[in-house]
Amino acid sequence: MTDLSLNSKIIFHTAFPIKSIEETKEFYINGLGCTAGRENSASIILNLAGHQLVGHLSKQEFILPKSIYPRHFGLIFTEEDDWDKLLERAKTNNLTFFETEKTRFAGKITEHKTFFLQDPAFNLLEFKFYAHPEAVFENIGLTEIGDTK
Repeated sequence: MTDLSLNSKIIFHTAFPIKSIEETKEFYINGLGCTAGRENSASIILNLAGHQLVGHLSKQEFILPKSIYPRHFGLIFTEEDDWDKLLERAKTNNLTFFETEKTRFAGKITEHKTFFLQDPAFNLLEFKFYAHPEAVFENIGLTEIGDTK
């Protein structure tokens, strides 16, 4: 049986609604630096740090969320410098911030830097860097997750 918590040869896939293939390409490829995969008139595949994102055109009503909860996706950086570089890239490329950079739980084992971007279809993406890598998964008896407001 495969241990899904430890297998580094498995990549993550998520699918999400988009309003426009071109706007999606502008945000994810030109803005974030993803690479494009297959594309047709209704969908596009993107490579985000080795993980597969699939944007599907949707006729749904696109509404800006009021909060980052309950749904968003993103990356956890293992090198702070890489997080800093993506933050700078997002600013340089004038990507839309849903929440600007901040530090959560300063001085605690769960301390991490974070920022949220919103794509053209109002999907929210979070980018984090933990000061203590063990806070990412380990059960260390703490309950701090996200914002409490």
